[in-house]
Amino acid sequence: MERYDQLYRLYDDFDTETLRAHQAFVDLFPPLDSRVALTYWEDASDELTDLRSEIEDAFPGTGETYADVAAHATRGQVFTGLDLATKYNRPVNALVLDVDETLRSAGNTDNEIPRETLHLLTEFHEVGVPIVVCTGQTLENVKGFLGQGLGNAVVNSGDVSVVYESGTGVFTPGHGPETKRLLYDELDADVRGVIDRLRQRVLSDAPDGIARGCHLQGNEFNVTLKPNFETGSADAEAVIDDALVYLLDLLGVVVAADPDSDGAAVDRDDGGEEAVVGAPAGEWTRTFYAERDPEIRGVLEERGELPSDVTVPDAVDSFLDRIDVAYYEADAAEVVSRELNKPVGVRAAFEVLGIEDPFALVMGDSKSDLRVMEWVTEADAGIAAAPEHASSVVLDHVRSTDGLVFPPGDAGDVLRTVYALNRLATVE
Repeated sequence: MERYDQLYRLYDDFDTETLRAHQAFVDLFPPLDSRVALTYWEDASDELTDLRSEIEDAFPGTGETYADVAAHATRGQVFTGLDLATKYNRPVNALVLDVDETLRSAGNTDNEIPRETLHLLTEFHEVGVPIVVCTGQTLENVKGFLGQGLGNAVVNSGDVSVVYESGTGVFTPGHGPETKRLLYDELDADVRGVIDRLRQRVLSDAPDGIARGCHLQGNEFNVTLKPNFETGSADAEAVIDDALVYLLDLLGVVVAADPDSDGAAVDRDDGGEEAVVGAPAGEWTRTFYAERDPEIRGVLEERGELPSDVTVPDAVDSFLDRIDVAYYEADAAEVVSRELNKPVGVRAAFEVLGIEDPFALVMGDSKSDLRVMEWVTEADAGIAAAPEHASSVVLDHVRSTDGLVFPPGDAGDVLRTVYALNRLATVE
């Protein structure tokens, strides 16, 4: 109990709130060409040094650690960090971070990663903790905001990796021939063929409302329809719900017409190509994915589009088991390979980064992030955190493990907790 007793003393006897305020000011104060501003910064820096020195003198042997912890984390964050240090008895040695609605939030951070969060990431980087950005976004989008937010020196340091398009590729600058791994190249030709044909038809075959209301995200592999409306709005929700039903039906037609799908075929009474909407093949895919995803079932039931008494042919069932349809309310509808997902991408990133015994912080909000969380939990390879507005299944998992739930847009709350965990794990 010595560490707990010392931390109680630290937060009871010292002005840790002022200490954190000075640390934040010194860390985040923007560079200004102003003598007055420089004077304010120097005064804060001097006071920060004095406050840290008081703590260092009061705790021989551990004072530097306690001063650093108090300068970065609140009482609640520190004690949560100590609980985690006591439970796992090891520091976090990798960060696995989703971006949208995790590091940044459309409703709470104007869809920008807060400066505080970016600074905390650079602090982890400085002490040698690799950063794996794990997202459904395209690589080019991620490279743009990472370079701007973290700086090219950090991004190209060899300790930052990007798992993009939910695991279809991994980009790790500074690793020679391993810098970019196209994981989708390792898929069987039949799965690649279905995804390719789906991409070719998805906009040209779309009904007018979907063709005007959606755009195809510029992915290397996945087929992702995004709304031409503000994410989260009523218009975006309506068009993505339409797009989901349409994608299910089109996927059914493409799979049924695929000569490599073990003979699966759609009966065509008129000898011509099936209509996409309402096709028997679409009923197969609606039935298949509704049975596996409650959110997809909910959309279909609400729209009266859920088929009844439909038997999916065995050949089609076995093929669809290799393809995933993902639905993100008012945000996206997409088709991906089940063999490519975020855990596959994260494991590939760890291989490139040389992380052989990972204990990672996994932060995310969606079902694709949940797969990574479940993997690290089962392998005793990390801890999970999620924002309050995450998918219910994600929140259930996080609350049942370590309860690291944070307010929307405030990923810094958990990062500070883990910062404390890592520092306190070194104290006997």
